[in-house]
Amino acid sequence: MERPLLVYTTFPDVDTALGIGESLVRDGLIACINVLPGMRSVYAWKGTVERGEEAVGILKTRKGLQEKVHAALKDRHPYETPVILFIEPSSADQATLEWIFGETSGG
Repeated sequence: MERPLLVYTTFPDVDTALGIGESLVRDGLIACINVLPGMRSVYAWKGTVERGEEAVGILKTRKGLQEKVHAALKDRHPYETPVILFIEPSSADQATLEWIFGETSGG
């Protein structure tokens, strides 16, 4: 049985997150993106400590599409080195699983 997959990433702003997320939904790679605006970050980058505002994106898809989602995110993402984390839930509501699997054809 195929498993669900959550993908965590960050974007420079809400509009970028929504645009990339919508393109992934239209391509059948994800069922949904949740965008959380207003995240403040402190991070190390190329030897310095930076601060910035970002938007978090949580994408819902299936494990079998991990490589396609990864490639599409890397291709469309504006960051030089985007954070892309794959999170495999240990369980999920059956109706949620059916919705995710029904909406993700893999392009």
